[in-house]
Amino acid sequence: MSALQSNRFNSKLTSQCQSCSLSALCLPIALADEDVNRLDQIIERKKPLKKGEVLFHQGEEFSSVYAVRTGTLKTFNITNNGEEQITGFYCPSELVGLSGIDNNIYPISAKALETTSVCEIPFSHLESLSNQIPSLKSQIFKVMSRKICDDQQMMVLLGKKNADEKVASLLMNLSGRFKRRGYSAVSFRLSMSRGEIGNYLGLAVETVSRVMTRFQKNNIIQVNGKEVTIIDLPAMQKLVGIAEDCVRIDTV
Repeated sequence: MSALQSNRFNSKLTSQCQSCSLSALCLPIALADEDVNRLDQIIERKKPLKKGEVLFHQGEEFSSVYAVRTGTLKTFNITNNGEEQITGFYCPSELVGLSGIDNNIYPISAKALETTSVCEIPFSHLESLSNQIPSLKSQIFKVMSRKICDDQQMMVLLGKKNADEKVASLLMNLSGRFKRRGYSAVSFRLSMSRGEIGNYLGLAVETVSRVMTRFQKNNIIQVNGKEVTIIDLPAMQKLVGIAEDCVRIDTV
């Protein structure tokens, strides 16, 4: 079987962009059916990552961006002291790896927090195709602009909020992201550990645990293992300090 025949055969065994339940949230959002098919031809659907497996390492040559299909990824870099600093969490339909475009290396690593599947999009092919499809280029710009906005909001989150507000902001952010994907906005699973949440928010793991316990005692949330249910949404919104319809919910 030739490579071309093999690729066509494999494509029949995997979900294509048009039939993917996340297509309305991913790059195909603004594309015509014909253009979606062209995009689908350059996408490689990777073997699922197991929990703890690395998608790409900090310092590796940049080659692709990745769309999360199922599961959750964390991105992180290693400081000069050899410590891990988490820079983000990525949920289904979100693109990871965009930060490698500038210097052609990945400045961060990406690791699976649970069994995770991704679509690999070779950037050279994506760049060439986006020059042929204006709506695809526009969508890429929107995704990148959204990421810049998220980074700016993260600076505010880490710089001016107390521990309760930081944890509440993260929970509200995840709430909105799950809601956009058709899941419950008030009951969801945290794939990241308390230590990873603390690392990301700049808090000690003990502080995160105390905040979560306090939220439970105040009947704001209910926690059962990794399952979290927001009981008092207005109280959570008050902690965040932003009205519900103004909360940024696309990505952390």
